[in-house]
Amino acid sequence: MRKAGALLALLTVSGLSFLFAQSTVGHIGRVPTAEELRKWKSPILPDGTGMPIGSGTAAHGEIIFVNKCGGCHGMHGEGHDPVGPQLVGGIGSLRTPNPVLTVGSYWPYSTSVWDYIHRAMPYYPNPGTLSVDETYSVTAYILYLNHIIARDEVMNQITLPKVRMPNRNGFVSDPRPDVHAMAKR
Repeated sequence: MRKAGALLALLTVSGLSFLFAQSTVGHIGRVPTAEELRKWKSPILPDGTGMPIGSGTAAHGEIIFVNKCGGCHGMHGEGHDPVGPQLVGGIGSLRTPNPVLTVGSYWPYSTSVWDYIHRAMPYYPNPGTLSVDETYSVTAYILYLNHIIARDEVMNQITLPKVRMPNRNGFVSDPRPDVHAMAKR
């Protein structure tokens, strides 16, 4: 009987904590805005599906990067561990004893780079606040620093998915049949 009472108390506390998780009582959490939810509901796929209309170049991206990203990632993407990882270099290092994981060496799709930057950067103080054009520009700058595109090359919803990342074929495909069935839906 004692165990049943303890279990009932535990379930009651768990249930109450769930009820107050999004409340303003105690200033714990808040309900996300419609705009915050919208950002998480629009996936960007490797083939460019979902990419918004906009454009940018590395030349314009350099200005934005220096002002909004350089404090954490260094002015040229060299990184400032542990705050901001290195973004540039390491191409060809993944099979060495000391692999360097960067945008240029590791990421298989340029659209994933764009999506991550747009949703999560600048990390501090306001993630997800870059405009679409700023995100294309910063992405172009990082790709340029990795010698993947030219400085004046325009990145947009058409050109960015065509960028061939150095590690595009560096991942092993998943052999599970259910994964492929889900991908075809």
